Amino acid sequence: QVQLVESGGGLVQPGGSLRLSCAASTSIFSINIMGWYRQAPGKERELVAQLTRGGTTIYTESVKGRFTISGDNAENTVYLQMSSLEPEDTAVYFCNGWTPSRSYWGQGTQVTVSS
Repeated sequence: QVQLVESGGGLVQPGGSLRLSCAASTSIFSINIMGWYRQAPGKERELVAQLTRGGTTIYTESVKGRFTISGDNAENTVYLQMSSLEPEDTAVYFCNGWTPSRSYWGQGTQVTVSS
């Protein structure tokens, strides 16, 4: 059983930055893919960014050049650095850990971009 705990969400003005953290109860190196998803009100949950065990990253088109996913194996933590935030980035952000046998989810952290 893997537990994921997100933190770092909050209210930020357009153009601002936030860094989300996802602390795992186990080594993130043991998880094949770590990812960040988001769900805005009335919309389906969507992939934001992924980081594979091998270090490969992928991003959804709308966040390319603005968001960066990274991992700290020593801290068992995955980060999502978000810059140039836009109101459209407002959502609950969820951390995900995927293995061939199971997918794990955190409880989510709210990000609100508003002036």
